[in-house]
Amino acid sequence: MVRWLLLVMMGMTLAACGRSDAVQPQGGKLKVVCTVAMVTDVVRHVAGDKAQVEGLLGEGVDPHLYKPTRDDIVKLRDADVIFYSGLLLEGKMTDALVNIASGGKTVVAVTSGVDEQSLIHPAGLAEHADPHVWMNPALWTKTVDVVADTLSARDPANAATYKANAAAYRAELMKLHEWAVLAARTVPDKSRVVITSHDAFNYFGKAYGFEVRGIQGISTESEAGLKDIEGLVNFIVDREIRAVFVESSVSEKNVRALLEGAKARGKEVKIGGTLFSDAMGRPGTYEGTYIGMIDHNVTTVVRALGGTVEPRGYQGKLGGAP
Repeated sequence: MVRWLLLVMMGMTLAACGRSDAVQPQGGKLKVVCTVAMVTDVVRHVAGDKAQVEGLLGEGVDPHLYKPTRDDIVKLRDADVIFYSGLLLEGKMTDALVNIASGGKTVVAVTSGVDEQSLIHPAGLAEHADPHVWMNPALWTKTVDVVADTLSARDPANAATYKANAAAYRAELMKLHEWAVLAARTVPDKSRVVITSHDAFNYFGKAYGFEVRGIQGISTESEAGLKDIEGLVNFIVDREIRAVFVESSVSEKNVRALLEGAKARGKEVKIGGTLFSDAMGRPGTYEGTYIGMIDHNVTTVVRALGGTVEPRGYQGKLGGAP
């Protein structure tokens, strides 16, 4: 049923994007609402000061489980344009997005710009692509053009600004990606394993050469059983894994169970740090930006697994916040 709704919504999105009619933005600016912070950050970079951009899901919020509030629905209905990540990331928001799109609203999945061949399909879920595309900045650049094209279609007067902002931001993301590739190479081969609460880091692993294991599946709605934890404990002991990672938007209890299980087998394993997976850091901080989120994750993983990074990570390389 959820998959059918997604297909319907995708059709509505394409229809909305294909319309040639522009809007007359209230107060001279488009009113744009986004779901997760990673999408909101892209839209803000592309829109600049030409649109009012608001995100619904903030720090530490799990989008897999999030249900829209009445206030959220009001904001969505009042928006000129709505951007969401897609690929079923916002699973429990699907009905609301479908209903709003059916009224003719421009509702766009930013991941619609990512080539199907670039998507990762976990074993046993051939029809359900992993939605955590933002973990690879090079792939996430594909969302930038989707945003620029959509805003330009709805607000042609500012199209040149949207296109210029998009080009500048794409270049920033590619610099970040290139830095991450070099940083990841400093991790010893035997240590190149990232173990987290759920499978949010597959694109990260593929981009930077890490084997990735998650206790839960690609959605935090899935439950981790005793067998899953025991299997990972065996893996940790056999491979002599030195660190595992917790996530800012997911409970630590399953990771703690791994540590206890490994300790019972005589293997001391540390928590290598907290990673940002389905949510960014606190608004107003460096980690509350998409670039800061990826910088933090790369820096944390590389250092915990025995690699080397500049004292302040990518931010330090640039001499300040990007």
